[in-house]
Amino acid sequence: MPFSHHSHSGQFCEGHAKNTLEDIIQTAVRQNMRVYAVTEHMPREEQDFYPEEIEANGTESGLIANEAAFFKEAQQLRSKYPSINIPIGFECDWVRPSSLTWIQNSLAKFRWDLFVGSVHHVHSVPIDFDTPFYHKARQISGGTDEQLFADYFDAQFDMFKALKPPVIGHFDLIRLKSDDPERSFKQWPTVWEKILRNLDFVAEYGGILELNSASLRKGMSEPYPKAEICKEFLSRNGRFCLSDDSHGIDQVGLNYHRVLEFVERVGIHTIHYLEHTPSQLPEPFDGRFPNTRVESVTLEDLKKFPFWTQAP
Repeated sequence: MPFSHHSHSGQFCEGHAKNTLEDIIQTAVRQNMRVYAVTEHMPREEQDFYPEEIEANGTESGLIANEAAFFKEAQQLRSKYPSINIPIGFECDWVRPSSLTWIQNSLAKFRWDLFVGSVHHVHSVPIDFDTPFYHKARQISGGTDEQLFADYFDAQFDMFKALKPPVIGHFDLIRLKSDDPERSFKQWPTVWEKILRNLDFVAEYGGILELNSASLRKGMSEPYPKAEICKEFLSRNGRFCLSDDSHGIDQVGLNYHRVLEFVERVGIHTIHYLEHTPSQLPEPFDGRFPNTRVESVTLEDLKKFPFWTQAP
């Protein structure tokens, strides 16, 4: 809808996205977005670099410098475009338990407004990059999607316990490269139990589950997470926000009309969103982010926003 809590640019996510950060924000402004969070990837260990980073001779120090440059640029753009609220954050990469140190370092360096808690690796192998990597991770898990899914949700639970992310990124990303991305998780009782455990934990500490439209542009019929997961989180009084997970201007707000239809079908009546505030709040929604507040809008009021006449 007119909010997104998860985005990337080619300027600071080179090889993985396109267009400058300002291009992305200008597009969000033209679409009458109300809130557009910018959340580039955090630095990672060199052993976890993606193929394009290796080919570009990337270094850990280069990623650390990139993060600093991103934060500076994002602050300047927030001042330049006051008509849109721009929370500044990052997307964490939980690769293994030692990732916690890297994430804590990022959290300590800058005055962030949020971070998106994501898992892109299982057994230190990326599970959403391409099919060969996915198959490698699956083989390590024991050779089946069911076993890999179980390991994914265990890794996710470890991340939740260590970090309590304010926004949960693409909760069921693991299905992207699987044999059947549309399969019901309920077919695997052990996996389903782990999903419910994770949802219980997120609901208990007040994390917000993003409805991520990226899965739709990748050929799936539902956003991340699937309807069956959303209904369980809804029954726990869980809160939902919206994200386009854009990697370029052509993906800003993409498929949000389909997300709206999904929201109505699932029975979600309230959407939450985070806003950056210029002064410290007496009661911020998360003590780590004193300049961030959580707001909400009913689905009926959301439909009245001018975004819907201009979004792709």
